[in-house]
Amino acid sequence: MKNFLVQFSRIFVGLSFIISGLIKLNDPVGFSYKLAEYFGETVLNLPFFIPYSLAIAVFIVIFETVLGFMLLIGFKPKFTIWNLLLMIVFFTFLTFYSAYFNKVTDCGCFGDALKLTPWQSFTKDVVLLFFILILFLNIKKVKPLFNANFRNALVSLTIVLCAFMGYWVLYHLPLKDFRAYKVGTNIQQGMEIPEGAPKSVVEMIFVYKVNGVNKNFTEKDLMAIPAGATFVERIDKVITEGYKPPIHDFTMELDGSDYKDELLQEPKLLMFVAYDLTKADKKGLEILEGIHQKAKAKGYKVIAMTASDQTDIAKTKKEFGCTFDFYFCDGTTLKTIERANPSIVLLNKGTITQKVHYNDASILKF
Repeated sequence: MKNFLVQFSRIFVGLSFIISGLIKLNDPVGFSYKLAEYFGETVLNLPFFIPYSLAIAVFIVIFETVLGFMLLIGFKPKFTIWNLLLMIVFFTFLTFYSAYFNKVTDCGCFGDALKLTPWQSFTKDVVLLFFILILFLNIKKVKPLFNANFRNALVSLTIVLCAFMGYWVLYHLPLKDFRAYKVGTNIQQGMEIPEGAPKSVVEMIFVYKVNGVNKNFTEKDLMAIPAGATFVERIDKVITEGYKPPIHDFTMELDGSDYKDELLQEPKLLMFVAYDLTKADKKGLEILEGIHQKAKAKGYKVIAMTASDQTDIAKTKKEFGCTFDFYFCDGTTLKTIERANPSIVLLNKGTITQKVHYNDASILKF
């Protein structure tokens, strides 16, 4: 029975790490955004790590995947299980911290393929910690498979394949798109709220300064606010989260007006997506005007989407000769639409028909 539990733990933990690692390796840029959120001042307060978020993300997901495979074939059990234990202890602390202090609403454990609440993420890590401890206490029962040379070759091949996959998705696009803006999605439909969908329950908290001290009052307590109290702020506390459509915060603003209803009716719309022009790849920006002219000749309406300000837009237009309009959209939304900065998206009346990395502009289907 004990040996069965050890072998079950070995398979369960190994497959869990491989699946989790590969899902994040499919989209390391998305995972790097989540790491940057953790490194932020309001969470771990390690802002000096933020510029290295992508490199750290790639290393973690490759290491996670390789460790899972090493456990399955019994490659250096002591080294493998020790590293699995250290990794899960750190992740368990991180998910507990996020859940308890409500700092990060989604840990990114399974990328966009499976969204977990902070407490679900913590529970998942506790379960994995339990099975890893079983392995840790029974390391000698984790017997290697195959001979040493073959094991070494398999691990080396796994590292090479993971590294190649990481390179491919960084210089092209994720192999599988799990996001709300995948090809085939109609943006208008993605923004709709079904009839009868649950609505958020929000409690309004009114903060007043009473005798120099801030005090909270609910709506039912408003009559009890003493005379002379000074209003400070109103806080909307979400009691129950209502239905949130998969696509939200999507705008196409120009000169203070939102043109999404009009533009999403275009049968031929090409969007350049660059969430931050100051961070956009110059190689990508250099080719946009050429694509604009080709698409325009084939009857396409061509626009760009960015969260950058007018100063950066004007600078980009001048430097790269861009003659198309830049529309504003929230930066997080643009990061969700596509990972490359810039990238190219084709739409037909609001339905996404193709998305490509700027490195793959030659395969655009005008």
